[in-house]
Amino acid sequence: MGPVIGDGRSPAVTDPAAPVTEPAAPVTELSELQLLRSRGRLRGVLALLGPAFVAAVAYIDPGNFATNFTAGARFGYTLAWVIVVANLMAMLVQYLSAKAGVATGRDLPELCREHLPRPVSRGLWVQAEVIAMATDLAEFVGAAVGLNLLFGVPLFPAGLITAVVAFGILGLEQRGYRRFELAIVGLLCIVVLGFLYDLAVVGADPVGVADGMVPGLAGNDSLLLVAGIIGATVMPHVVYLHSALTKARVACRDDAERHELLRFQRIDVVVGLGAAGVINLSMLVIAASLFNRTGHADVDSIEAAHAGLGHLVGGGAALAFAVALLASGLSSSSVGTYAGQVVMQGFIRRRIPLFVRRGLTMLPALLVLGLGLPATDSLVVSQVVLSFGIPFALVPLLLLTRRADIMGSFVNSRATTAAAGGIAAVIIVLNVYLLYVTVLG
Repeated sequence: MGPVIGDGRSPAVTDPAAPVTEPAAPVTELSELQLLRSRGRLRGVLALLGPAFVAAVAYIDPGNFATNFTAGARFGYTLAWVIVVANLMAMLVQYLSAKAGVATGRDLPELCREHLPRPVSRGLWVQAEVIAMATDLAEFVGAAVGLNLLFGVPLFPAGLITAVVAFGILGLEQRGYRRFELAIVGLLCIVVLGFLYDLAVVGADPVGVADGMVPGLAGNDSLLLVAGIIGATVMPHVVYLHSALTKARVACRDDAERHELLRFQRIDVVVGLGAAGVINLSMLVIAASLFNRTGHADVDSIEAAHAGLGHLVGGGAALAFAVALLASGLSSSSVGTYAGQVVMQGFIRRRIPLFVRRGLTMLPALLVLGLGLPATDSLVVSQVVLSFGIPFALVPLLLLTRRADIMGSFVNSRATTAAAGGIAAVIIVLNVYLLYVTVLG
């Protein structure tokens, strides 16, 4: 017996005539982004949209109803340009927030905690909680008024019903982000349809709308509404939220995929916030065409706007208005609670039960409803408070997204930094002037 070589097994006999087989190429598993894109041209794009539509809900919350209808009734089309400018500001701000989430895998509160001095981060957290209360005030009061107009429910119980429904919508997020996004988009569509119907019935003056696009004011009385419109449009809490919606929504392998994903986030922002801008402008146009033109400039509340639509146009227009208001309040209150959790978890690494958090932030709104304070005046004041909170979200966003050590290849260009800095400067100057006029004027 000959020597045993190797493991003692006989070597395989190779047929010289047999074809040579190349080793199989390793199978490359598709990334999450590639899987979504493989669904097809339309479905692949739709699967990547959504975060900006969630943010857009906050841009058409009941606070917008109050400021836009009041502005249109009092000053006609004069302040239409403010809505357009505010919406363009919002597009850039929300895009920067979305970019921060995609590029870093962190949301804005987390980035503030990691890269800003601790006292600054804690101060930002405190003011963000105050802003959350002002946000809840607008959303709860608006939804309660909508329930009251539709079903005659007293305002305080209507506020409690709003809280229950908001919890139900938020529960969808626990089953996957897509269900939550679709629920919010569905409510957004109800608002869109409501105002498209009212705009079609009421009509508009194209010349008046065009004149309103020329910047101008109607004295100091209009300045409060300018600040309110901006505060109701550029919302601080969704500046924080948008980065959280994009930071881990789609897993990317490398920067090339992140750049591709960011391209779809730009589309998302333009379409989602563009729709919100059209709705906001339609509110002012309806009020200007119906109330200011007919000598009803004293329509300065949501209830008066609803009654005026019913009296001057018909029950269908009033019903569409009330349904849109309710859908706006329910959806925006859910988004507001979600944003509050992101703020607390990001800034101080704390997460409290949703019911406790909702109970704390909704207290001012319930007090307003329980005490019977004027709903529309409360909404306008809440939007002014939000306007003062914008710089505290926008300035950190600008400072962080211009740093290459944080953003890498996604760092802001000089033009982007200049534009965002200009937005922050305009808002800060407006707020300082508003404070001066309010206190001394």
